[in-house]
Amino acid sequence: MTAFDDSGLAPALLQAIADLGFETPTPVQAKVIPAFLKGTRDMVALAQTGTGKTAAYGLPLLHLTVLANAVPQGLILCPTRELCLQIAKDLNSFAKHMRGLKVLAVYGGAPIDTQLRALHRGVHIIVATPGRLNDVLRRKRADLTAVKWVILDEADEMLNMGFQEDLEAILGAAPDTARTLLFSATMPRAVAAMAGKYMDDPEEILVGHRNSGSDTVRHECYVVHAKDRYPALKRIIDCQPSLYGIVFCRTRAETQEVAAHLMSDGYNADALHGDLTQVQRDRVMHAFRTRKLQLLVATDVAARGLDVNDLTHVINYNLPDDADLYTHRSGRTGRAGKEGISIVIANIREEYRLRSLESVVRKRFTHKPVPSAREVCQSQLATVLEKIKGLKVDESRLGPYLPAIDAALASMSREELARRLVAQEFNRFLEYYSDAPDLNVRTQERPARFERRDGDGRSPRPVNRDGEGRPPRPEFRDGGGRSDGPVTRLVVNLGRRNALTPPTLMSLINRATRGPMLRIGRIEIGEDTSLFEVCGADARDLIQTMNHTHYENRQVRVMPQGRFYDGHGPRDAGGRPNQVRPPFRGARLGGAVQH
Repeated sequence: MTAFDDSGLAPALLQAIADLGFETPTPVQAKVIPAFLKGTRDMVALAQTGTGKTAAYGLPLLHLTVLANAVPQGLILCPTRELCLQIAKDLNSFAKHMRGLKVLAVYGGAPIDTQLRALHRGVHIIVATPGRLNDVLRRKRADLTAVKWVILDEADEMLNMGFQEDLEAILGAAPDTARTLLFSATMPRAVAAMAGKYMDDPEEILVGHRNSGSDTVRHECYVVHAKDRYPALKRIIDCQPSLYGIVFCRTRAETQEVAAHLMSDGYNADALHGDLTQVQRDRVMHAFRTRKLQLLVATDVAARGLDVNDLTHVINYNLPDDADLYTHRSGRTGRAGKEGISIVIANIREEYRLRSLESVVRKRFTHKPVPSAREVCQSQLATVLEKIKGLKVDESRLGPYLPAIDAALASMSREELARRLVAQEFNRFLEYYSDAPDLNVRTQERPARFERRDGDGRSPRPVNRDGEGRPPRPEFRDGGGRSDGPVTRLVVNLGRRNALTPPTLMSLINRATRGPMLRIGRIEIGEDTSLFEVCGADARDLIQTMNHTHYENRQVRVMPQGRFYDGHGPRDAGGRPNQVRPPFRGARLGGAVQH
């Protein structure tokens, strides 16, 4: 007797659930299953990855499917081939006692002729990636006229990956009477727009907080110099010998580079990125799922939709450009009620970005020091000792060799023998970390904060010639308090209408510049244009380089907004107030600017 017995599901499904060891529905299953079975309205369900969404919609979909009619009745769309295969596998597991049910996975990277033949023979449920299914529809080889349920799984990720046109074509081919159910971890504007266009008065089911992270994931942060990012990664891994996780990088090149370094340093790691063939991807994922790999180094696009059980850690080698991506990254661990840890390795110029991530996941980061050489060695020693204690000795096979062993080791004491045994396993770490430096950033090295304060904790305000106090002109200052000069305020022809966010603006700036990372001050995102502050010395070069770039197929245009920006607002070259100032109601993100 399980808690699923009262859900109204068919006995064959309840038997499969029991065989799989499921006893109690997860929160999303407890809400979605009865609403799916008994309701008739469209549905929007917001829940984090790893909360059991596949069973939440898969079990009632299987219950409602008519086996006697071998035509597509249910259509499930998902962002990646890996997730497509995983969903199809899960549905077949749930339906193992439903004789005759046919589930077909339709995805790119596999021969399309095989999938077309399976469609021709007849299937009950199609699980598909949007691009491949749209290709099948253009060939007029799939009939969706009998589809009763259309399920969009990981809708936010599908839209992030550029599948909007494919999704609209597929939804347009489905009957108007089909019930649409949208499942997503976050609810960005594009998802809300799709729900408004293709769904009729949808019922909303919210598990946890809207756009928030999983409650089973802890968030930790290590702050280092940029040059120490890889050594810090190694220490984190070495201090957690049982770590099994994904390391997220921003680019394909960096993914390959980090994976190559880890493999050459003796770690069981491999890379997953968009340049791999399907055969290579399958080989890497099989090795990772079977734990022949300890670490998977991946880009966001390559890792979307991955469903791997029991990941202990997600490590953000780089922060994502979009804060919502962090929600998806961290959601790869802490699944099915188990606890997980999401780690961020940030350099000292990125600390302020952690606040935007905290607002997204609704949790505080625990700032931790990078493990010292001694801490790493102690952790490894404990692992070696546990390994030795757990080692099984086959007396029957070892027996003939015991006299020779005893004779060779007779001159050693028990204590010396134990030390030598441990040293054989442990010497590599002792040697590597013998002169290892401290990687932690000292307090005096961190960028100056946003305000200087006097002895009473008040912000100093200079007095102008009329005796009235006014804020000083903002300046960038280094760690020693020296000024790099005044701030220039620039306006760019992009805003919320172009899906611009502070992280994506900073990424655009970084891609347009070479050499040291620029110091960015306050950012204001408007509807059609946005403002940001940079050091005056960098403004001219930045304007020239950014005006030769594109963002989402749009030519970027950057120009000064007044000559300098002081506490009273933008001013022209003569120091007079600039009267033309568009209203900005967007988010503000402070950088390393000193007021």
